[in-house]
Amino acid sequence: MELPFLNSTLLLFSLPLLSLLLYLFFFNHEDPKKKSNMYGLKPYPILGYVPHLIKNSHRILDWSTEILVRSPTHTMSFTTFGRVGGVITANPKNVEHIIKTNFDNYPKGEVMMSMLEDFFGHGIFNSDGEQWLWQRKAASLEFSKRSLRKFVVGTVQTEIVNRLLPLLHKVNQKNQIIDMQDVLERFAVDNICKVAFGEDPACLTEDGYAGEKSKFMKDFGEAQEIALQRFMSPLRFMWQVKKFFNIGSEKRMKELISTVHGYTMNIVRAKKERILLDEKQDLLSRFASSDDHSDECLRDVVSNFLLAGRETTSSALTWFFWLVSTQPNVEKKIVEEIKSVRFKNQVTSEAFDYDDLREMNYLHAAITESMRLYPPVAMDSASCKEDDFLPDGTFVGKGWFISYSAYAMGRVEDLWGKDCNEFKPERWLENGIYKPENPFKYPVFHAGPRMCLGKEMAYIQMKSIVACVFERFRVEVVGKEGTPETVLSFTLRMKGGLPIQVSKRDN
Repeated sequence: MELPFLNSTLLLFSLPLLSLLLYLFFFNHEDPKKKSNMYGLKPYPILGYVPHLIKNSHRILDWSTEILVRSPTHTMSFTTFGRVGGVITANPKNVEHIIKTNFDNYPKGEVMMSMLEDFFGHGIFNSDGEQWLWQRKAASLEFSKRSLRKFVVGTVQTEIVNRLLPLLHKVNQKNQIIDMQDVLERFAVDNICKVAFGEDPACLTEDGYAGEKSKFMKDFGEAQEIALQRFMSPLRFMWQVKKFFNIGSEKRMKELISTVHGYTMNIVRAKKERILLDEKQDLLSRFASSDDHSDECLRDVVSNFLLAGRETTSSALTWFFWLVSTQPNVEKKIVEEIKSVRFKNQVTSEAFDYDDLREMNYLHAAITESMRLYPPVAMDSASCKEDDFLPDGTFVGKGWFISYSAYAMGRVEDLWGKDCNEFKPERWLENGIYKPENPFKYPVFHAGPRMCLGKEMAYIQMKSIVACVFERFRVEVVGKEGTPETVLSFTLRMKGGLPIQVSKRDN
């Protein structure tokens, strides 16, 4: 009596497993043209490349770079049970295909946008189609105006002269060690808040992150990190489960979003009430001057520009200061150029204006070269609308995610030569004049229809900071042996920060 029951039980439990094995054997054979390829790695039976992905999820950036660099096409692709897949590429032709040639087939996509919708709404960095297009056109119009550029230059100069330089003078007098990454992040927060909505959180003051404005930025940063966790989780649906039951990080996310949105909405409403009296210098005033936008739409505009400007320049400059500390000859050339521009143009102000900065070709090249090796946005992703083949022959399935790795592209010999891992600003100069590269080979500021509108603003801020700091101080990195570890957030941050000491430069 027991034996037949046992056999029936075993059969009952083995049927689902048998069905899965039959499906995988008969129906899951990949079309050779659509075959996954992670160069140098062997797929596991049934599971394919999934175990490799799980094992290296904590170091996805460096791990994927290792594969992309040794791959003949500089592309990797994979599927899970033949249903879900992804592609990561460091091939310029593929990049151009994705973000320009076949742009309409690679939107952000509903899955990716849903992960940020509760936080960033449908702002310019989290929208597709017509919703993205009108914001892009409106923002492009404002970013092209000289009045905005003048406002940005003035804002940056004020923050440098009134806060950054006094802070460094004090640090020098007290012979202190400070975290330059933290200083640069505070600078960026003050700057983007002034430019985006005309508010000054005063993060770079002695009080630091004190008060309602600074609490808003801390909450914004925490919410940003939780949003990132949604993307990094091996089981992406788990955030939806936690959100449904209002538990764990998603419970905290709900509280943070309520605080951030409440604060932002107060700014929006106050701005709209006094719009006729304001000079319409900041971005919010410029957007709010039109009656076409709802309060919620303007709130999303603010949060999206904060996302773009809060950490990008600080990330780039953190790596820049570290790289220059390893190359004294580069620092010497930068300082000589700064002094030359001040003398030639008879600059009497503490900070440099836009035209002065434009003449600093070597500094521009050095900052560009540092971002080649350590791009603020290391990887960018989209989704595939319909089945497609990339120029190198890689198949991309409908619903798959596809990413290009600017971090890996900076380390490909085929693109930059055998010295690709060296910090060499001269590669960007021709007869002493800065010469830009193909944006699909150097997609640090994206390219195609979604090319970064704030590129010029970013260079203004970075060059202003470096010129004013290096003209007055020597920057010595303390306690960083070897290459610092990276931390992949929405931007590429330096693990443990960048501890420095400064000393006055002899002029």
